[in-house]
Formats: sequence, C-alpha cells, structure tokens
Amino acid sequence: MQEYLLQTPVASIILVFTLVTSIYTFSNPELFGKLMLHPYSVSRGKNVYTILTSGIIHRDWMHLAFNMLTFFFFAFPLEQLLAQLSSWGHIQFLIIYVVALILSDITTIIKEKNNYRYHSLGASGAISAVLFSYILFNPTMSLYLFFIPIPIPAVIFGPLFLVYCVWAANAARDSINHDAHFYGALSGLSITILMYPQIIGHFINEVLGMLG
Repeated sequence: MQEYLLQTPVASIILVFTLVTSIYTFSNPELFGKLMLHPYSVSRGKNVYTILTSGIIHRDWMHLAFNMLTFFFFAFPLEQLLAQLSSWGHIQFLIIYVVALILSDITTIIKEKNNYRYHSLGASGAISAVLFSYILFNPTMSLYLFFIPIPIPAVIFGPLFLVYCVWAANAARDSINHDAHFYGALSGLSITILMYPQIIGHFINEVLGMLG
C-alpha cells in the first residue's frame, strides 16, 4: 500500500475514498439520496455539489466492483506514466479525472434538466476518461470484455465503445448513464491532447507500427 501511495497518490486516494463512501451509503439511504445527481434540481441552481458527490457513490456492489476494477487497471498506470512525463503528472491525472467527471455530468444535466424523476450516480464518466486517456498512450494494448475471452486492440475497442454508447443512450432501456460514458471518454481524449499535443503523432505511429 505504501508503494501505491508513493507512486500513485492521487489514484490511491480516489480509490479508497470512493470505496468508503460508496459502501457507507449502501446502508445510509438518506445520505445516498443527498449525494446523487438530480439534473432537474441542479439545472435550477440547487444541490450543485452533486455534480461531484455523485461520482463517489454507486448503485450497488456490482456497479462499484466493475467501476473500481476498471479504475484500478487503468488509473494507476496512467498516473504513473504522467508522473514520468512531467513533474506535474499527479496533478494532471487529477485534472483529467475531476474535469471529466464534471463534463460528463453537465451533458446529463442538459439532457435531463426537465425530467424530475431522473437521477444519476457513479464514477463511470471519469473512469471512461482515464481509460481513453491511457489508450492514447498505448493504443496497441489488448483489452478484454467481461464474458468475452478474446483480446481486442485498444484502437479498435475505443471506437466500438463510443458507437455502442451512442446507440445505447438512444435505444437501451436500462438504468445506465451511457451519455456519461461517451462524454467522459471524449473528455479524457480532449484533455490529454491539450496537455500533450504530441500524443497524436505518437498514437498514429503506434497504430501504423501495429499494422505494419
């Protein structure tokens, strides 16, 4: 644990804090309700803090486990990589995570501002940002989907994921905020490119090397 705190302090704190708050609110429905994002209220200037607090709670154990596993596998390597590239790497990681969380929530607020019954929660938008930021640095890595034991190159997985998010946001009838996934991913890409414009050339060279 000490090694994680030294090398990836931001990711470590986010992981532990999200686990603690999520598990605590499982048995505290009153606090759970106060921390959830309610676009109808936020769009009217109420409970604006939920733009952030909704990212530290989760619907149930499965939701929490899926998000935290994804976070663990990509957030820690990303922060470590950014710290190697810049003395501001840890801060850059925090910016990617928090800004993407906010941006992914804002798009949901705009879309659902007149839907009083709609609520949203979870760190999916920020985690999608982390995943796609890491894909820019390592587009040839292999990703595995749950229940599908076939490796998928990240450069192929990325576009497929975005297309699925668009389709699911319009056609799926589940309780998942697919818009947060989509705009979180785009935020991660955009913020990383703003920080490291040269990443575009690196990404292209890596993909061409894989094809050649």
